[in-house]
Amino acid sequence: MTLEIDGLTHRYGDEPAVDGVSLSAAEGELLALLGPSGCGKTTVVQTVAGHLQPTGGRVRLRGTDVTDSPPETRRVGLVFQEPTLYPHMTVGENVAYGLKARGVGPEERAATVDEYLGLVGLGDRRDSSPPELSGGQRRRVELARALAPEPDVLLLDEPLSALDRQLRRELREEVARIQRETGVTTLYVTHDQETAMALADRLVVMNDGRVSGTGDPRTLYESPPTPFVASFLGRSNALPGTVVGRQPLRVEVGGVELAVGTGDGHPAGSEVTCHVRPEALSLGPPGRDGAGPASQGPAGRSPDVPYPSPEGVATARSLQGEVERVADLGKRYDVTVRLDAGDTVLVECRERPPTVGGRTTVEIPGRTVTVFRRGADGVMRAAE
Repeated sequence: MTLEIDGLTHRYGDEPAVDGVSLSAAEGELLALLGPSGCGKTTVVQTVAGHLQPTGGRVRLRGTDVTDSPPETRRVGLVFQEPTLYPHMTVGENVAYGLKARGVGPEERAATVDEYLGLVGLGDRRDSSPPELSGGQRRRVELARALAPEPDVLLLDEPLSALDRQLRRELREEVARIQRETGVTTLYVTHDQETAMALADRLVVMNDGRVSGTGDPRTLYESPPTPFVASFLGRSNALPGTVVGRQPLRVEVGGVELAVGTGDGHPAGSEVTCHVRPEALSLGPPGRDGAGPASQGPAGRSPDVPYPSPEGVATARSLQGEVERVADLGKRYDVTVRLDAGDTVLVECRERPPTVGGRTTVEIPGRTVTVFRRGADGVMRAAE
């Protein structure tokens, strides 16, 4: 592994910033460290860069323990959230800064500066000063400066957060291209789920200083290991339920029974929370209680045929409710429905939705539901 973090812990006084964080990144991998503000992401970055001495745990680069090594001895490139270009230097001088510190000669420095400015599309701005550049161009220069010394690991700490939405998308694609072309192992730190999922080979989701989930973006999205990952990585509806059977796992939700899969980790009678994505739900006309898809169910299936489970229990169930709100987002509608059981769900739909105040049916396909239980310690756990 190019980067290994083992049991990283750090406290600011009595407050833990990170608590037992372990992760690794393979050669050429783009690993995204994702989580809300204050979850410990930047503490991890500062520790890897050598700007912070951890309370406990170890950091290794290419198998060498660098936990106690000073920053200048680590082959780490870093792009911060805030701009860090030297305004009194030209673009070329900024990119050459790290090379000069490593003792690279003038001719090699000049050739390397040209190479990496060309890589980021700024080969013609070598003699410009940073104030003459746009915000996006300054980010590109900082990326070139971080890459020029050919680091073992590139650390990107929220590098696009200060940019507008369109520019973030453009530079996100540039980061992906540059990472592919250079093959540099990259740790990308962000709170932006869309950016993380679009860029990363793997995600590490953090919350309250700990790792809540690790895996490829699609797997974490479709099979979240914890309620936090389910709710943070995209949007999720959480509905209370009670386990009424196992093999397959059957849960009573909103007064109807839903088959959702195996139930090894959920004894009958246990209280659970069912997470389901808004795009997995569909709407139909009212009055379709019980089994069977609503009229706007998944394409290619008759609306009168329920989804069978191994025991014949329908895996698609319909709940009645009233439309509380409709948001027209252009490509889709976000429809908020208050179910008769009292819970509220968000449904994404492409066709014109029912009007606010109207009655509707919400279909829940059991195969799209992730079930969590509440343990004695108060921690929610996914189905085993």
